[in-house]
Amino acid sequence: MEVTAVSTQGRANSQDWVTRYMLLYSDTGQAWKQYRQEDGTFEGNTNTDSVVQNRLSQPVRTRFLRLVPVVWNPSGWIGLRVEVFGCSYKSDVADFDGRSALLYRFNQKSMSTVKDVISLRFKSRQAEGVLLHGEGQRGDYITLELHRGKLQLYLNLGMQRSHGGRVAATVGSLLDDQHWHTVVMERFNKQVNLTVDVDYELSFGGIPLPGKPGTFLRKNFHGCIENLYYNGINIIDLAKRRKPQIYSVVSFQGPCCNCSHIYSGNHMFIYTIFL
Repeated sequence: MEVTAVSTQGRANSQDWVTRYMLLYSDTGQAWKQYRQEDGTFEGNTNTDSVVQNRLSQPVRTRFLRLVPVVWNPSGWIGLRVEVFGCSYKSDVADFDGRSALLYRFNQKSMSTVKDVISLRFKSRQAEGVLLHGEGQRGDYITLELHRGKLQLYLNLGMQRSHGGRVAATVGSLLDDQHWHTVVMERFNKQVNLTVDVDYELSFGGIPLPGKPGTFLRKNFHGCIENLYYNGINIIDLAKRRKPQIYSVVSFQGPCCNCSHIYSGNHMFIYTIFL
């Protein structure tokens, strides 16, 4: 679910309450990540009955939630009642094994777009792997990949601009930490002064046919990709429904990222109190 707030109380009819705690979350129940506040912790209770609610400045999507008491009433023990607030979250996930890919073919053989929006979430323990690759008829290509745990975007504009060549942008670090990371890539030619000529297909998760220009040294992605959208089109959903514009060599749940637990629609939310 998408968690938006957490409320706590002390133990009923006692001197037991927690005055400050950390909040951790996980999709697997094994690899945990701390929700970051300014000082790293949340304010708790000052008595046993009052309810203290902490709203998350950025909602977190998770299956497991862990509260770690940091400070508690010195005249009592650790005591905690918890209520979690949030909303349901739809998830479409594809599991890539380092050899597979997901190929999306356009309705027409070639096309030029003024604006493109690609959004996805990924999770991996591998530091190398292609998330997205597309090529144009003039030798242009676009590649989004993990390299040494960082996210890198490569644009080869070919003959589209006078200076040509390859443009690269690098963001993040240590993104191979087996936690979900969100990526949104937007291209609007008037803002960035380029038009990427895209051929009739885009591949996600790797290069289905190695040996194309600029792709022979690149590794396929090993991990999970969730909620993959190209210009509002749900690519994974098309693959699940075996639509003809999708050539798929991926599984939709698997052990590498424990993707089989990912929730869609109604689900059970589990929280853990760590004492």
